Amino acid sequence: MTEKRIILEMGTGNDLYGQDYTKAARRAVQDALHHSSITLFSKLNISHEEMRVQVTIGVQQPEAVDCDLVASDLPRGRASVRAIKGGLDVRDSEAGTRHVIATAAIEAYLPDLADKFVES
Repeated sequence: MTEKRIILEMGTGNDLYGQDYTKAARRAVQDALHHSSITLFSKLNISHEEMRVQVTIGVQQPEAVDCDLVASDLPRGRASVRAIKGGLDVRDSEAGTRHVIATAAIEAYLPDLADKFVES
């Protein structure tokens, strides 16, 4: 069955002192989720289990992101998370640390339901 992307939300998150890429990624996902209020499912009587959710996290050190932990924060759908090179590290040369900034894109897909609706 083909799928259609029905939602795209974006967010940013940071960890200014802990230098933790997973924490910044989780905050970026929460930021994106807080921009959404999706009534589509209840209005069309569609189960959230039918939704596939793809999350892409951009950080400077993608290998440092615990993608399973980020996926566990998603409240609905069948989630998969991947981390790629992106985001931003702001170095504090005086302190010898960095401030980690992550970006997140959350895409939600549903099976193509066009055949279930008829124009009247």
